[in-house]
Amino acid sequence: MEIAIGIVSGLLALVNLAAGAMKIITPREKHVAQQPWAADFSPVAVKLIGVAEVLAAIGLIVPRLLDIAPVLSPLAAVGVVVLQIGAFVVHARRGEKPNLPVNAVIAVLAAFVAVAGFATL
Repeated sequence: MEIAIGIVSGLLALVNLAAGAMKIITPREKHVAQQPWAADFSPVAVKLIGVAEVLAAIGLIVPRLLDIAPVLSPLAAVGVVVLQIGAFVVHARRGEKPNLPVNAVIAVLAAFVAVAGFATL
């Protein structure tokens, strides 16, 4: 089970790190052109979402890897679930249906890491 948690956590961390870094680094105009939902949010809100994703990526990996407060990894996974529920709602309201399965899959994988992570503590 630890191997499965590690693999899924690693994949989730990569996805969140990439998405978060893009939100933090990309200029607003370019980001809105790539992701139209960003126009509905202030630049600060988009950056904060990006920071939350980067922190989630770190939280998914570092605590278990270093065996320092490993309870933080499943808590980070819960945070990813919350982020994905928010993303799902935003995309659903905007009619961006192609994004919905992606958000759902990431949320389910993060829920797996959370439940399995708490169970193995």
